[in-house]
Amino acid sequence: MNFDAYARNGVDLVNARLDDLDDLRSLLPAADAGLREEITERDLATFRRARKRLRGVFEYGASARDAEAVAELNALLEAYPVHPHISGHDSSDWHMHPASRGASIAVDYLAGAVWGLAVWLCEYGSARFGVCADERCGNVYLDTSSNCCRRFCSERCATRSHVAAHRARKRAATADTP
Repeated sequence: MNFDAYARNGVDLVNARLDDLDDLRSLLPAADAGLREEITERDLATFRRARKRLRGVFEYGASARDAEAVAELNALLEAYPVHPHISGHDSSDWHMHPASRGASIAVDYLAGAVWGLAVWLCEYGSARFGVCADERCGNVYLDTSSNCCRRFCSERCATRSHVAAHRARKRAATADTP
């Protein structure tokens, strides 16, 4: 089972726009194109509530509040329990999924995302859960760096932030010059 892919679903959800059903449809992987048409307003509301709670997990991890991150993930695991099943198209590609086609698309997606994040936390620790240091961004990420030093969600945000800091230093140096 590729837990990293499920954990990335959690990241994608937190970072996604969820203004309407089309935004939610774009969140689902292309392989789930058939499910996109089944999404309802109720699913959208479920995703929005879960997104807020998952953001809290990343904020707890980023601020070294491990116990709170674990408590919230445990609560989410209870809210979106895993019901694993074997899936595949023929006998050569059997694989596990953390959720079967259950009560709703939202519940199934969230069960996988929460399970992936929980496994990630157990494997790497909550310090690997980050919130972008660029004040204009706010996206979350999973720190995959070798020394747990990542501060930005992307190279774009890192560059933008460093350029802004450089320009601010130049302005301050120019203002200090008589």
